[in-house]
Amino acid sequence: MKPLPLGVRVAAGLAATALEQARKLPQQLAGLPLTVVSEAMQLSMRVQQHVTELAIKGDDVLSGLRPAEEEPEWATFDEDETPVTTSQEPLADDPWEEEERAIAEVPRFLPAYDDLSIAQLRARLRNLGAAQLEELLRYEKAHEARPEFIGMLNRRIATVKAQS
Repeated sequence: MKPLPLGVRVAAGLAATALEQARKLPQQLAGLPLTVVSEAMQLSMRVQQHVTELAIKGDDVLSGLRPAEEEPEWATFDEDETPVTTSQEPLADDPWEEEERAIAEVPRFLPAYDDLSIAQLRARLRNLGAAQLEELLRYEKAHEARPEFIGMLNRRIATVKAQS
């Protein structure tokens, strides 16, 4: 027996699928509002994700066009009433000493320091004493030397010393 043409077989399969779906329709109607809401929320999340990705790309492009702030205004503590001038540590006379400081280990009391954002670090600084803060400052100056981190650490050290 010769097989039927492809178009006829596809049409018969489509009709059978439509009939099966029609039989399931009464059961699916009960869950339809939930399905619609769920799909709308998924679409909303996808749109938000795309907008965020575009904003990140925009930030990357624009960051090269304007210089970074020396000391962002949001990197301060509530206790900071007057700005504290930052003091530079004198350079060591011995080049070996300078190298040893540069390769110093991450402070043991804050092992994830290098992975912290400035906001995360700020939240942890309230629990540290002046000696620990000064150790963090030395580490920051020897490694990344990020102005906003250095400024925040200097202000916190001054605040802690003023309170004690």
